[in-house]
Amino acid sequence: MTDKKKPLVVVTRKLPDVIETRMMELFDTRLNPDDVPLTSAQIQDAMAVADVLVPTVTDRIDRALIEAAGPQLRLIASFGTGVDHIDLKAARERGITVTNTPGVLTEDTADMTMALLLSTARRVAEGERLVRSGQWTGWGPTTMLGHRISGKRLGILGMGRIGSALAKRARAFGMSIHYHNRRRVHPELEQELEATYWSSLDQMLARMDIVSINCPHTPATYHLLSERRLKLLRPHCYIVNTSRGEVIDEVALTRMLSKGEIAGAGLDVFEHEPAVNPKLLRLDNVVLLPHMGSATIEGRIDMGEKVVINIKTFADGHAPPDRVLEALL
Repeated sequence: MTDKKKPLVVVTRKLPDVIETRMMELFDTRLNPDDVPLTSAQIQDAMAVADVLVPTVTDRIDRALIEAAGPQLRLIASFGTGVDHIDLKAARERGITVTNTPGVLTEDTADMTMALLLSTARRVAEGERLVRSGQWTGWGPTTMLGHRISGKRLGILGMGRIGSALAKRARAFGMSIHYHNRRRVHPELEQELEATYWSSLDQMLARMDIVSINCPHTPATYHLLSERRLKLLRPHCYIVNTSRGEVIDEVALTRMLSKGEIAGAGLDVFEHEPAVNPKLLRLDNVVLLPHMGSATIEGRIDMGEKVVINIKTFADGHAPPDRVLEALL
């Protein structure tokens, strides 16, 4: 790209104004002002001419699209942390670099996870619906009883940036921190959080009061919480997921929630989003959010700035700071 004055950058969705303005200043940029998701055919057309594609986590960049891309496409600078929507192997085979926006979403997503945890255990959304419906008849000693979270065991599945940030918040609420991870975290962090490491996910799940999903979606984590593992949870356990819907067997989860085999769930993501299992919509013991864990103005601007830096660095002939490597996922 170094032989071009400005690389052609195609952005698939509307980004914050300040980011789009900066991109227009630095690059030959084609925006999506209507913010209507592009079809696969439209993405293919974009990849046929773009030097850089800026997709989001809802754009599926599969092998067929990558193999049909023009030879000038050298960078896919994804606006988001997760990269399960991009065929990384196909990109590597075509010599296309892939970047993402790690780190900047940590605090926002941890905040939302904590909010979901509290909302689920204390029946916040259910209570709000009761008031709006006009059916609330007043305070009662046994009305709308939930569970306190202080003293409860929180099992964190995936102790990366977000999982660690969640643990710090939960610790301040008096929760006991437990975690399962591919690798044990640094002893100093473990000591700071007073966290208990479980090498066996099954053993951890069987002993928790609340389980939070904070691992990425990869082939190895697809349905990591399978029906068999969900059945290990105790009936009073709650599940919170702000990671990816594919990590949980949603059909099995819905069935168990409806039978009272799991106390409740707080879900910001879904296995086939934006489609939501209709049976989930009918359950009062579930809090449902529209994939808004990282949805803050500050977070979106920080994400956009990372995209700009990755493109500018790559266009200047240097390795972008947020290059995604398959081996590290």
